Amino acid sequence: MAYDSPVTNRPLLLATMGLYNKTVVSEFILVGLTEHSRLKCILFVIFFFIYILTLFQNLGLVVLISIDRKLHTPMYSFLRHLSFLDICYTSTIMIRMLKDLVSYNTSISVAGCELQMLSYIGFGVTQCFILAAMSCDRYVAICHPLTYLQIMSRKTILILLVFSYLGGLVIAFVETGFSHFHLDFCEERPYIYHYYCDIIAVIQISCGDTRVNEMIVFSLAGFTEFSSLLVILVSYMYIFVSVLRSSLGRKKAFSTCASHLMVVTIFYGTVMFMYLRPPSAYSPEQGKVISVFFTIVIPFLNPLIYSLRNRDVKNSAKKMGISLLKRVGIFGIH
Repeated sequence: MAYDSPVTNRPLLLATMGLYNKTVVSEFILVGLTEHSRLKCILFVIFFFIYILTLFQNLGLVVLISIDRKLHTPMYSFLRHLSFLDICYTSTIMIRMLKDLVSYNTSISVAGCELQMLSYIGFGVTQCFILAAMSCDRYVAICHPLTYLQIMSRKTILILLVFSYLGGLVIAFVETGFSHFHLDFCEERPYIYHYYCDIIAVIQISCGDTRVNEMIVFSLAGFTEFSSLLVILVSYMYIFVSVLRSSLGRKKAFSTCASHLMVVTIFYGTVMFMYLRPPSAYSPEQGKVISVFFTIVIPFLNPLIYSLRNRDVKNSAKKMGISLLKRVGIFGIH
């Protein structure tokens, strides 16, 4: 996925020398994953099938949880929203990426770039808050099982979901606003050395002073990561203590946390490595590799992790599959 460009540091060089003039930007040019046409075809085929499988898996979980009454519990309600966010997040990035892999025109309008940035930041931040809400749900289920349904009522779930989506929207608007409206560019069609409008990549190509932008992006990313991660860590600290002091019943209940812990570890590890570094230390090629894992691989893995390690989901999927087969008459039942 290499792309060698002699002008990668041109904006920074001009800014250092004080030789730039602010230019009204009409559109951006996305450099993409690679400039090699043969490799583009291979990547298109690979990512196209991953995208289709990602949609199929996550949409399948959404439908399964929606129609099976046994899965109408707080935990699966959060999981349904997590799958929905995975669909939206990966679609925001991959539809554009797949189009650019088979097209010579990789330009994107300013409005299109801002919309993509707003969408992926909003969905990504909302995922952080949803994962934190899921850890609270597991804490109540294991540490307070007798009052679980009273505490995790529909009203509580609704409040947590509204907070998650609203928080994601607010942070996305603030970060997107400071990524473009307060940046200076030297060219009418600046190159973004990425395959989507990544906020760090956009800040890096500015030829003006980006210290305020970097501080705001770093601060908001840090707040999102550490606040949600703190909730998760505190929840699991109480869970671990409760399990160690309890009977076999709670230890068995703790097994339901395994999938959530695995998703949290992969998700937060990748996000922290990518966005909790100053943009000055950002490497375009390294950013692309990490982003592929974050925007493509994780949404593909999440439903696998939750379904393969969850007996309720597997049983529900088998029942729905058998029901569908019966309806089409494969077992001779019409």
